[in-house]
Amino acid sequence: MPVFSAMPRMLRELSADPDSGLLGFSLNFGAGGPSVVQYWSSVEKLYAYASVSSQEHLPAWTRFNRTARKAPEAVGIWHETFVVDRAESMYVSTRPMGLAKATELVEVSRGSNRAQARLADGRTARSHPRPSPQAEE
Repeated sequence: MPVFSAMPRMLRELSADPDSGLLGFSLNFGAGGPSVVQYWSSVEKLYAYASVSSQEHLPAWTRFNRTARKAPEAVGIWHETFVVDRAESMYVSTRPMGLAKATELVEVSRGSNRAQARLADGRTARSHPRPSPQAEE
């Protein structure tokens, strides 16, 4: 439970700071348990947040590691980091999710009706307000 309760505090902290680098996130609940997908403006900002002891992440990570040694099978952590220079996401008759929800949704027009053209454009800048963690929970 401490691991599960630490994430909303981190997401609130990051969401309150427009310069944190967090572009958006998605809380997911599935058969494998809860998961969080986060989108960041740069890997440097991600690493900076993760290593500052005065913010939520580092103390929570330290507590997790100390506790996990006592019960190594109790909680699993899956962490992957990808650096994405350009991206293309397409939504037809569905709500925006994933990377486009965290960055920018661009209408498909005559000049961008091919996936190759949309990927070449690859806009991934934030253009709308970040959702609050409470709205996603």
